[in-house]
Amino acid sequence: MSILTRPILEINLKNLLENYRLLQKIAPQAKAAAVVKDDAYGLGACRVAKLLYDQGDCRCFFTAHGIEGEQIRPLVPDADIFVLQGIGKDSADSFYRAGLIPVISSPEMLRFWQKNKIEGIKPAINIETGLNRLGFRENELEQLSREEKQNFSLVMSHLACGDEKGHFMNEHQLNNFNQLRQKYFPKLPASLSASDGTFLGRDFQFDMVRLGAALYGINTAPYRESQMKNVVTIKAPVLQTALMPKGDFAGYSATYRASSDRRIAIISIGYGDGIPRSLSNVGKVFFPRKEKLHEARIIGRVSMDNVICDITGIPGIKTGEEAFLAAGFYTLDDMARDAGTISYEILSRVGMTQRYIRREIMPVN
Repeated sequence: MSILTRPILEINLKNLLENYRLLQKIAPQAKAAAVVKDDAYGLGACRVAKLLYDQGDCRCFFTAHGIEGEQIRPLVPDADIFVLQGIGKDSADSFYRAGLIPVISSPEMLRFWQKNKIEGIKPAINIETGLNRLGFRENELEQLSREEKQNFSLVMSHLACGDEKGHFMNEHQLNNFNQLRQKYFPKLPASLSASDGTFLGRDFQFDMVRLGAALYGINTAPYRESQMKNVVTIKAPVLQTALMPKGDFAGYSATYRASSDRRIAIISIGYGDGIPRSLSNVGKVFFPRKEKLHEARIIGRVSMDNVICDITGIPGIKTGEEAFLAAGFYTLDDMARDAGTISYEILSRVGMTQRYIRREIMPVN
């Protein structure tokens, strides 16, 4: 009998491309930039960037670091590539080789840029509007010379609570952003919103929206039903099934004890594959059947390589069968809710490991 032993990460690039096109329609007056940092949230920055460049006509990308921008440059030859963490001594060579655009967030970084300018490149400036993360504060903007203010290509900021439509911070930051850009950069193109802010409407979209999580099928705003198509499916093979007598314990630390005779399945996936350990005794795996989708509870602790699940009452589970941990019917958002975290974190962790068998569903040209 031939069986698999590794988990499977299925990436639906057809749905990813359709998500990008839908987001373009939601913000038709804005340039739709694709955020491919952290290896496109773990899904493969080179593959995603090339797809969006070739078939989505995307001509603007954001990475976190210069080395990420340099990696995708050959695949998007005439696109603008902005680097969110900016430029420093450790990354300057990547900027020179790949013609990257730094996002400048502090006076110190601006001084470094002024000593290491790249001909033909105008950086973006990031301004602080309420998140209190990276960005120029107003007292620092006041110190900029007229010439310095004219040497930027984009003014941007970032929302703290864009995933909550009625949160007071959205209007607060919008007002701050409008006030500061009109005062210091009245003629520059502007960008305030990432995925979640894009759904807040035209006032928040400005000249560019920076599309990340929503592109990858994540519902960035729980107040609304997701319009995005599912991109990520996580599956893993059943390595063994067994009977577990009443009174026996399951997993490390014996956190689960059977109240009756149970039937269990051991699935080849664990926290070493990015599955949160907090799903211990609360998570779910699924076994689709033609007539019904069967849910099996995770029992005991999630270990590095395996989870144990209760398949009592689910007929016909055999070694080698694939169990679903995330799919269209139980998304990364659902998993994150059960795990007490966010889907961004799970996707990033899943994408970092090389243990998955990766399968891609490609769009038709």
